[in-house]
Amino acid sequence: MGITDRKLVKTLFNPDEKTEGSTFMAIFVGMFAACGGILYGYDTGTISGVLAMNYVLERFPDTPGEFTSGEHSLIVSILSAGTFCGAMIAPYFSDTLGRRWTIILSCMFVFNVGVILQVAATDIPVLVAGRAIGGLGVGLISACVPLYQSETTPKWIRGAVVSCYQWAITIGLLLASCVNQGTKDRNDSGSYRIPFAIQFLWSIILAGGLFMLPETPRFYVKKGQQDKAMESLSRLRRLPVDHPVLIDELGEITANYEYEISDGKGSWLDCFRLGNSQLKRVMTGILLQAFQQLTGINFIFYYGTTFFKQSGIKNEFTITLATNIVNVGSTIPGIILVEYLGRRSLLLGGAAGMCVSQLIIAIVGAATNSDAANKCMVGFTCIFIAFFAATWGPVAWVITGEIMPLKTRAKSVALSTASNWLFNFAIAYATPYLVDEAPGSAGLKSNVFFIWGGCNFLCFFFAFYFIYETKNLTLEQVDELYATYSKAWQSSNFIPTDHKYSKNAIDNDEAFDKPQVTNIEEGVLEKNNSSNSDNSLA
Repeated sequence: MGITDRKLVKTLFNPDEKTEGSTFMAIFVGMFAACGGILYGYDTGTISGVLAMNYVLERFPDTPGEFTSGEHSLIVSILSAGTFCGAMIAPYFSDTLGRRWTIILSCMFVFNVGVILQVAATDIPVLVAGRAIGGLGVGLISACVPLYQSETTPKWIRGAVVSCYQWAITIGLLLASCVNQGTKDRNDSGSYRIPFAIQFLWSIILAGGLFMLPETPRFYVKKGQQDKAMESLSRLRRLPVDHPVLIDELGEITANYEYEISDGKGSWLDCFRLGNSQLKRVMTGILLQAFQQLTGINFIFYYGTTFFKQSGIKNEFTITLATNIVNVGSTIPGIILVEYLGRRSLLLGGAAGMCVSQLIIAIVGAATNSDAANKCMVGFTCIFIAFFAATWGPVAWVITGEIMPLKTRAKSVALSTASNWLFNFAIAYATPYLVDEAPGSAGLKSNVFFIWGGCNFLCFFFAFYFIYETKNLTLEQVDELYATYSKAWQSSNFIPTDHKYSKNAIDNDEAFDKPQVTNIEEGVLEKNNSSNSDNSLA
């Protein structure tokens, strides 16, 4: 029995596309690439615990025993500065070397150099340098992994597979919390060097595995290497290179790309053009990633240990571990439901749930200071994390990877990812000044959750007005969706037709003003030279 024949799979994911060949390989490739999220999650989760360790507190700060708000901000936020730069330069490598090789080289020669410096650090400057370089590697990887996943995975399970990237992030956070729990009481440099050194393991596994997996067929189409594109599809679908299904799929991908570049190859400026709804799509990606950070989730994972300690909550390391377990477990429903309920429904429900949870935390924290209040704050923190993990955590990465046109996909995804890291940096840097009670700080403590609650209120309206429903659509059909509907809340009514660039459409003369594909079997493209050839998609 194949994976698409199972009753549960049919109920949740609706695998109604062609079933010739095997989908296992494509799903495995996408899910393995998701392991790149472990690097991000582990690095994020490690630093919160490390900065609260007694051995580190006595040796790293200028004033032994406590980091100043400035020191805390610099050490934590510098990772995001590096990741922002990495995300911005990622398209130059992913469009030249390929999505796969960019991830491999980023792991081995960028991220690992940062890890070496973090392990060797005995003071703040070296630690900061290591986190900045490590962040550069994480930024490169985070801009390429969703791209690689989206371009290799079948449409009917693409959302679930790309969601696994967020799941891997949560697993990385949990692993970091477990390691910190095991080393926090050591009275030697192993207390922080062991957590940092374990990062080598994740990067080597990811790079080694991807070395044996195929490049995406859409990258080869973009490079004009039709033979390699067909070989990649053959490996992903487990079909011979001359199979009609592969010929049709490659023909559609190729013709769609040829149409997109009929007025030139994609530049950074093209990311902001009005044609083909490009500006709308890239701004959706940028704002979606920004709002994902403005939910306040990384306040918990960057400063959770310190925040719980300042709030008078005992066993702050154990509570941080518990919140990470909730994060991992709650991501699973999101992976399952993203294709069943759709992207819009999850984002709308998640924003409402997070808003209510955070306002309750803020009100309880401001009203009283007791064991009961502390337990209530911890409980609703876990509820907030559960809502995020099942909705905005995974779905933001899914949408970012699938709504961009192939012509500018690498650059558009990079801009969206860079937005995530830019706001990540801003929040990481500003948070100590918002919550600490030191001179020059706002001393908001739990009142900061009023800010996060307000941001989640805005998240709800953003999702309603800007997020299109893209479940069960190929990446090429997403183009048709944006050309058909100008209002996001109407997108659930979209029913894709035979694709304008498919062999069937051409045979029926439905693509009269589009670049036509002739001799698809050999991958040879001939553009229509009619007077309408310069027209662009609405």
